[in-house]
Amino acid sequence: MSDTPTPKPGKVVVPAEDLRTFSAALLEKGGLSADDARTTADVFVWAARRGVESHGIARVPAYLDLLAKGVANAAAQITVESSTPAAAVLDADRAPGPVALTAAADEAVARARTNGIAAVGVRRTVHTGAIGYYVSRIAEQGLVGIGYVAGMPNMGYTGAKGAAVATSPLAIAVPAADHAPLLLDMATATVALGRIRQARASGTPLPEGAAATEDGTPTTDPELAVMPLPLGGAKGSGMSLAFELLTSVLVGAPIFSSFHSDDPQGRKHRQNALLIALDPAAFGEAGIFTADVDATLAAVKNLTPADGAAGVFYPGERSAAVAAERDSTGVPVAPKVWSELLARAEEFGVTPPAAGTPAVR
Repeated sequence: MSDTPTPKPGKVVVPAEDLRTFSAALLEKGGLSADDARTTADVFVWAARRGVESHGIARVPAYLDLLAKGVANAAAQITVESSTPAAAVLDADRAPGPVALTAAADEAVARARTNGIAAVGVRRTVHTGAIGYYVSRIAEQGLVGIGYVAGMPNMGYTGAKGAAVATSPLAIAVPAADHAPLLLDMATATVALGRIRQARASGTPLPEGAAATEDGTPTTDPELAVMPLPLGGAKGSGMSLAFELLTSVLVGAPIFSSFHSDDPQGRKHRQNALLIALDPAAFGEAGIFTADVDATLAAVKNLTPADGAAGVFYPGERSAAVAAERDSTGVPVAPKVWSELLARAEEFGVTPPAAGTPAVR
């Protein structure tokens, strides 16, 4: 049985490479250099291939708006500052997150190759996209990738009223020899903001304890919900606060304290991040490490499934299977998103790729 979600009626299907070329062309028309446009499109298509629609091709129009409004800097002068071989700070100069974090991931890999471990902080970027992409990029080089991101407060904090902390994500990618890499990519919120919007559009009640009204009162009514609640209550809000310290405060660009101050710049959109690369060879033989990772993942797969469960899966396994199938069958794009892309294509004089309509199964 396929792990790929059945496309809904009305969706169009576009080959992944065509979608990447199309998205890059739009982003280049929006002001990015050809290289930066391609890098940003890579991140979006990576998410779309894995079924992460919220961070996929739907982000292209939003990024075009960020560029047009000057929130994202199309001509950013990215610099790397370092006073020690295993650590560095990349100042993004408000470059789009995919541009800044891809550069940071590559910097972390290069430094970890020499030092066994490396950490690269990212300062002053805007919307990082799917952070699973960057740690996966590190894992593709045979290293372990770890990433944290902090952004603008949009989530409740246990015991406080209103939006207090960010839905700061964490991602970890661990390479294997024969299995798809383990990829844990999660936010510190119970549900994503996009899930709240979807529930509002469909009129579907939200789960208990997932979202809250503007003053922080928990609600299942999507019409009243304006922000997600932290995952596990105090655990999720505590993790978000810790990630703010490990990213924004560490690189000298605090978001939380500025947001909750009288500083008029405190509400200006920005994000910070930290990427860490670990070289297994620095801890022992890399080959033994990946073999043991395979053995561990195989042991997970051999656990007895619970009643009614389709199987036992490790993080990243099913999304990797979705990507493999979409690489051969194409990437489904929601009709609303496709219409927005076509409108931007007409505006910029970009020829869109051919798209098919999937059969309803």
